[in-house]
Amino acid sequence: MATIESEIPWHLRGNWAPIQTELTAENLTVEGLIPPQLEGVYIRTGPNPKSGFSPHWFMGDGMVHGVRLSRGKAEWYRNRFVQTPNITKTGSGSTPDLGDLSNGSGNTHVVTHAGTILCLEEGHWPWKIDGELNTVGCENYGGSLTTSMTAHPKICPATGELLAFSYFSFEPPYLTYLRISPDGQLLQSEGINIPNMVMMHDFNVTRNHVIFMDLPLVLDLSLLDTGVPFGFNPSAGARLGVMPREGSNADIRWFEIDPCYVFHPVNAYEHGEKIILHVSRQPEAFGSSSDDYAEVGRLWRWTIDLVSGTVTEEQVDDRPGDFGRVADSVVGLDANYGYLMAMAGEGNSEEPVYGSALWKYDLQTGKCWEHHLGEGVRGGEPVFAADPESDGEDEGWIITIVHSETTGSSKMIIVDAQDFETEPIATIHLPQRVPYGAHGSWVPDTSLL
Repeated sequence: MATIESEIPWHLRGNWAPIQTELTAENLTVEGLIPPQLEGVYIRTGPNPKSGFSPHWFMGDGMVHGVRLSRGKAEWYRNRFVQTPNITKTGSGSTPDLGDLSNGSGNTHVVTHAGTILCLEEGHWPWKIDGELNTVGCENYGGSLTTSMTAHPKICPATGELLAFSYFSFEPPYLTYLRISPDGQLLQSEGINIPNMVMMHDFNVTRNHVIFMDLPLVLDLSLLDTGVPFGFNPSAGARLGVMPREGSNADIRWFEIDPCYVFHPVNAYEHGEKIILHVSRQPEAFGSSSDDYAEVGRLWRWTIDLVSGTVTEEQVDDRPGDFGRVADSVVGLDANYGYLMAMAGEGNSEEPVYGSALWKYDLQTGKCWEHHLGEGVRGGEPVFAADPESDGEDEGWIITIVHSETTGSSKMIIVDAQDFETEPIATIHLPQRVPYGAHGSWVPDTSLL
């Protein structure tokens, strides 16, 4: 009996559906001109169950897609499963084992630190790959990392430290702060007391502080059959925790805010005795189940006053947007510009809907520039690739993979960050469709050992 399309979970159909073919294609077709300064590889990961099935979008095996740029050419496209035990031991993938920190998926984000490329998700250790997308091995920092690690660490542009945390603990402390040296040594693992296990997907850093978001997406085992056992409970309250970057649990200060949820902040910085955060804030998350994406984020500004102990909350814009990024050189600093992916489908609990535009914000004034992708085209996270021959904050390019719902084809586009509203300066045709995924990074050759 044939399966009815509507009976297939949303994350297993359309361009969310996994692909199984791993291929390498060389000398890709390019429209326009690739800046010759771009020497490196764009890598994006996402959930892609090898068996063809996973109980929830978050749980698919990690597959990385990469496009190598050099001398003004797109040298290759390649996609590979991250070779975790789910792949190497079973051959077909499976749900990650929560009891084995090495048995993750690497399906959420890709960052480069200490000369290595890390594929991350929040319930396990990272996995290392090389610039050819080959899996190198699990990263637990010589055995010193005894917790999971967030998929959203921050790399300080001034010190080179990687700042991270773990929330995936079913017993106190429910939060652990992690600080890793520029050469990849775990310097600090600090337990932080919070009252509940909450889904803390991301956090914020500044020059001198880290800021945790204790928001009311709380562990609820009665929701286990919905895929991810977290439910939005506004009665649990919402607060921001500010701690010195080399501080301890005793140093943290908590500031209450209105109940809400944030999957992804854009950036944070210090201004005198205040800390300013720009975030994609949504009123709640997982409304009816962990597969309910009816709520979308919008750009908000939170100003923490360290003297008065208060937080001012203000909406910056009404355009739905998420997956915010800034240039790596201004993470935790007073950035002028932030880049977000438009979100569509507000009120549609069926699936998250990536929008057909990218936003560039002046974070000081709230001005927004719009880059429209075209009818029927859905976007991806806007990743900033700096021009190595310049030092201006927006002197560089936005890179992302987009997909046409009309033709079924995928492309990588390169947009001039300073001429954001015009057509891409280069469009690279990819040899197969690339499923909608999660996060990625531009990895310059100079960042690898």
